[in-house]
Amino acid sequence: MGTPDFAVGVLNKLVEHNYLVLGVVTAPDRPAGRGRSLQPSAVKNAALGHQLQVWQPESLKDPEFLKTLRELNPDVFVVVAFRMLPEVLWKIPKKGTFNLHASLLPQYRGAAPINWAIINGETKTGVTTFFIDHQIDTGAIIDSIPCPIQSEDNASSLHDKLMVAGTQLVIKTLEAIANNRAHSKAQKDSDQLRSAPKLNLENTRIIWDSPAKQIVNLIRGLDSYPGAWTTLIRDEQAVKVKIYQVQSTGLSSVLTPGSLSCDKKSLLVHTADQQLAIKILQLPGKKKMPIESLLNGYSFEKEDKFV
Repeated sequence: MGTPDFAVGVLNKLVEHNYLVLGVVTAPDRPAGRGRSLQPSAVKNAALGHQLQVWQPESLKDPEFLKTLRELNPDVFVVVAFRMLPEVLWKIPKKGTFNLHASLLPQYRGAAPINWAIINGETKTGVTTFFIDHQIDTGAIIDSIPCPIQSEDNASSLHDKLMVAGTQLVIKTLEAIANNRAHSKAQKDSDQLRSAPKLNLENTRIIWDSPAKQIVNLIRGLDSYPGAWTTLIRDEQAVKVKIYQVQSTGLSSVLTPGSLSCDKKSLLVHTADQQLAIKILQLPGKKKMPIESLLNGYSFEKEDKFV
C-alpha cells in the first residue's frame, strides 16, 4: 500500500526478491497538470508495469474492497507513504501490517519527516519499520536503519538516500516476520520528541529576521516540494515568490532583514545576521530558474524587498 515515488522502490524490490505480491493498493487517479487530466500515482504506474492487480478505493472501509482483501488471505500488508488505515483493514493479515517511516521513530512522527529533519538542522535520521496500531506512527518498532544528513543534503537528496535504505529495511523486516524473528518494541514517549506535521502556507514561509542558518535549513528542507516562499514587495505591489536554493556568503547583514542587494549576476538578501546569495528562484507564473538566468531578463530595483 503506497502512493508516491518513495514507495516505488519498495514495490520494485519486493518483485525483484520474488515475494508473492497479491496486489497493490494506492490512491485514486487525481487531476494534475495544466489540463487537469486524471493522472495515476507513481505506485500505480509501477504496479501495472509489473502486471500486478491494483485497487484504488475512495474509502478504505468499503465493504467490497475489504471482502476482496480478506479472500486473498494475505500473510502481511506492507505500507509505505500511504494514508491512515482503519483497524478493520490493518487487522486482516495473519502476521500483521507494518509501515515504513522515513525517520528514526519515535522522532518525527507525521506526514513530512524528511523535510522537518532538515528544517530543524538534524545531522542524522533514518528509516523505521513498525506494526501499525490505532494512532499515527506510534506502533511497536520492528527495526531501523540510521542515515547521516550531510550539510549539502536537501530534501531531494535525503529522500533518495532514505528510499534506498527503506527498501533494504522492508526486505529485512519481511524476512524477520516470515521466520518469526520480528521482536518488536513499544515506542517510548518523552518531551524531547519532535514532530513532522503537514507542510502548509504558514510553516513554509521564510521569516527574514531569523538567523541565516535557520533560513538555509528551511529552504533546503523544502527544495523538492512545496518550496519555501516569501512575498516580494515592488512598487507597493505584493507577489508570492518561491526560493529553492540559497548559499551563505559569510557577509554580515547591514540592511533590514528582507532587503535586497543586486547586480547583474547575483542577488543577495539580508537576514538577522548574514547576507544570503539566492541561487534558484521562481517568480509567479514562471519556471524556477538559476538566478544568473533570471537576471538576464528581470531586474530587481533598489526599493524591492522580501517580507
